[in-house]
Amino acid sequence: MQNMLPDLIVVILFIFLIFISVHSYILYPVIINIIARLKGKNPEENSYYPEVSILCSAYNEEKVIENRIKNILSLDYDLSKIEMLIGSDCSSDRTNEMLLELQRNHPWLKVHIFSQRRGKAAVINDLVKLARHEILVFTDANTEFDRNSLKLLLEDFSATEIGGVSGRLILLEPEANRSESVEEKKYWEYETLIKRAEGRCGILIGANGGIFAIRKKLFREIPTKKAVTDDFFISLSVLEKDYRFIYRYDAFAFEEVGRSVSLEVKRKIRFASTNFQTMFFFRKLLFNKNILVSYAFWSHKITRWFLPFILIITFLLNILILGNGGFFVAAFAAQLLFYAAALFGYILSLFKIRMTAFSLPYFFVVANMALLLGFFRFMSGKHSIIWQSTPR
Repeated sequence: MQNMLPDLIVVILFIFLIFISVHSYILYPVIINIIARLKGKNPEENSYYPEVSILCSAYNEEKVIENRIKNILSLDYDLSKIEMLIGSDCSSDRTNEMLLELQRNHPWLKVHIFSQRRGKAAVINDLVKLARHEILVFTDANTEFDRNSLKLLLEDFSATEIGGVSGRLILLEPEANRSESVEEKKYWEYETLIKRAEGRCGILIGANGGIFAIRKKLFREIPTKKAVTDDFFISLSVLEKDYRFIYRYDAFAFEEVGRSVSLEVKRKIRFASTNFQTMFFFRKLLFNKNILVSYAFWSHKITRWFLPFILIITFLLNILILGNGGFFVAAFAAQLLFYAAALFGYILSLFKIRMTAFSLPYFFVVANMALLLGFFRFMSGKHSIIWQSTPR
């Protein structure tokens, strides 16, 4: 009996870790979509078009900044109700010159040139203080709004319980990037399904940074001493104050996927390290009085951030209990087959060949390796508050 006990503990732990992994990536998306269908609210059409401050932090964006302004001009929204504040974080290219020229032609555009590089969080904090309107829209220099996206993003603020609204970000994959971007687009479409369901429940865990809005009174100053994920931090600040954060699938914007796997890995490592830091500012949400918020936070974020450790431990435990045969041998074979497919996906990527059956496992492994490296960067305290956006 005593000899069987350690083996039983290993088996129970092994099955539990498998359940946690499957729950995060398969069961949770199904469950949150069921809850959304049962209790979620569909957006109601109304004609609420408030005054709005659009905020954008820019660093060396000469390639896209003029198009960003033209994009705002093209929106189906009354320009007299818009002010756009752009903060240049000590740009060293032609960004400042271009912004000042654009400001002369567009009175609704307010440019703020910062002479010291301090990072996006500090710029956003300053822009919020300068914003005149009570609804803040956050966007990036490389994002392009659909013509109707702004009015669709804002109309739900007619309801006082709505604290934040995220639009849908559609990733574009240029033909030149198709063999390099490794299923980022497919994974993002999967994430969008989850975000949409969370939004219908009013508990969106993390807005799309390129297109989201909140009430100014709910903004919590973003830390500048410790690096956090700014859009994630702002989103959780709204939920922390017991307001609803919803998702508008019909308010969409576009961005291009990263140019290469290596650039995406760097971006994911950075976000992983700042996500861990952000978590510590919102520990109370892990055990919130709104059980659905805590459930989503654990399932959609926390479990996935620690998945690399779960996968490693699961693999090692599986080796220990292989002698039990049956299910445990099959589980071990499935893991080996999956990682072999990921390895083959990597080999194919070297020849710029992409086959979904191999590139998806490769993307999954790469993403989890980035999470692991991001965790170690977080623990080392080497994650910087100043970074350069991934070229797209």
